[in-house]
Parts: sequence; C-alpha cells; structure tokens
Amino acid sequence: MENSNSDHKAKLLEIRDLYKAFPLSSGLLEQLQFKKGRLVRNRESVKAINGVSLDIYPGDALCVVGESGCGKSTIARVVTGLLRPTSGSIVFDNERIDHLPPKQQLPYRRRMQMIFQNPYASLNPRMTVRQTLEEPVRFHNPGIANGAVKEKVEEVMASVGVDPGWSNRFPHEFSGGQRQRISIARALTVDPEVIVADEPISALDVSIQAQVLNLLMEAREERSLTYLFITHDLSVVEHFGSRVAVMYLGAICELADTATLFGTPRHPYTQALLSAIPRLKLDRPAHIKLKGEIPTPIDLPKGCLFQTRCLYADERCRQERPDLKKLNSGARVACHGVEENRIE
Repeated sequence: MENSNSDHKAKLLEIRDLYKAFPLSSGLLEQLQFKKGRLVRNRESVKAINGVSLDIYPGDALCVVGESGCGKSTIARVVTGLLRPTSGSIVFDNERIDHLPPKQQLPYRRRMQMIFQNPYASLNPRMTVRQTLEEPVRFHNPGIANGAVKEKVEEVMASVGVDPGWSNRFPHEFSGGQRQRISIARALTVDPEVIVADEPISALDVSIQAQVLNLLMEAREERSLTYLFITHDLSVVEHFGSRVAVMYLGAICELADTATLFGTPRHPYTQALLSAIPRLKLDRPAHIKLKGEIPTPIDLPKGCLFQTRCLYADERCRQERPDLKKLNSGARVACHGVEENRIE
C-alpha cells in the first residue's frame, strides 16, 4: 500500500484489511426489539475501523491524521494488542500477531511500545519515577541483575532529559511535559523497535509541545526507531512525519510521503484539511468549507464514506466505495473523482 520509494524495503509492520467494531448492546436481551409486531434481533455497532491497510518500514515516521472520532486511536490500540481486531491481520517482522494469546504476544510487546495521549493518566500515581522505569525492564527481562536494571534506567533517563533527582518523586509532583518525558523514558527502557504514539503532545502546553516533539525526533535518530504517530495537528505532521495517512470515518482516503501530500494534496478531504492550517503566506490556499454533517459510524453511508460532504460527489460516489489507487506521484488516493480526472 505504499509509494515507490518504499517498495524495495522490507516491511516491519503490515496491516491488512483491518476492521474494528464496538457493539452497542452486549447481551441478547438488549438486542431484541419489536418491529412491526415481530421480535427481531438488532445488532448495532460503532464501526471504528473500516478496511485499513498500511505498511510501515524500518525508520518510518508514519503519521495518521484526521478529525476526532475517525478511528486513529483505535488503530493504535489494535496494533499494540490492547484491542482485538474484528477482522483483518497484523504482521510484525513477518510474524502474524493479532490472533496470538497474551502470553505469546509478550516478545512483540517489548519490541513495540506505546506512548499515550494523557501523561496525567498514563503514570501510576503510587509509583515513584524509579519504580515506573524499572518495572518494564524487570518484567521483560526476568532474572536481570539489580545493577543492570539501575544502569539501564539511568542511561534512558539521561537520554531523554529526566533529572536523576526525580527518581524518588511521584507523578503528581511534575508538570505535564515532565510526565510525558517520563512516559517516553518508560517506553524506551526495553529498547523497542517501534513506538506507537497516540497524540503524545496534544495534552501539553504549546510551549512544551516543541520540546517533547524534538525529544521524539532525537530518539528516532539515536535509537533507529520506527514511529506510528497518531495526531490531528497537521503542522506537527509536516515537520515530524516521513509519510502521512489521512483517515475519514475509519478508512484511509489518502496515503503519501509528507512532501507530496503537503505540496499536491489530491483527495478533496485532504485538501480541506490542509486549507484549514493557519499560515502567514499570502499565496496560501483558500479555506475550503465542507458541507453537511459527518455521518454516524453506526450507520455508514453507501459508496464513498466522504460522499455526503464532498463537493464533487456524483452517482458513482454514492454507490461504489473507491479503493486506494496509486498515482504517478507515488501517492495513493481513494477517490473516484481523482481516478476519473474530475478533480485536480
């Protein structure tokens, strides 16, 4: 599912036809309803992910962007094993991992760590900084010597700017930016290959966001990390990401390297998103105002998921869901209008 620059490289993470639905009613009695005098079973669900396929290569910083509720965070949780997919597959380093029982997933959990959005909720308030950082090292390395644990924790603390004097303090004694540094250090203590970051800077003050973002970029270079970076902030993507996947209602509508996507966005939704970025340039694109409301993920529209808000939708768009198709630029776009050259 990738551009030509990545075609020759081995895939580290391969996501295929991923679906995730959350049932609205858990029991049989809740699903039974009377309709026109008959007892019927109504199985409604929120369709959070709808057929997502992505390839992630070593050294990538793949950013997944889109509006709130489009399924970005659900992808992060499914990829890391916190949620089971409804269908589809996840292959990590040529091994399928989505169907494995929890015990067999442990080696892959060490190699793929997650940084959560809210640093105020992701740290255990009853554990000191030292305990927080030592716990994953001991868990993933049974029998490791105390001296080795201490050495590893001190090395990671120094690399992310966590003051050694913080060791015996608790999370409530720190600011949001400091807590997120501790969260990043916790993820790095087990030497992962992939970091799944779920909006890691959105809960921080603007003055701190750049510091944390620079820290993540430095860690990528120093430790040869691969990122799956979930965000809604396109200005962050432009500086951080190597490639960008744009999501709408749980599906990928455009996938391209960062320069291509920001230079020549093709999908109407991508164009609308980029037009909303505040810029000082006089030649900035005119703001595109989308019509209509976002459809409910409980009852998805037929055909293209974006057709209810698209300025270019025609009858084919309302009847047939488009596939991600590769363009000459290397980008992949799911749009009948682009395929038919109706949209420039």
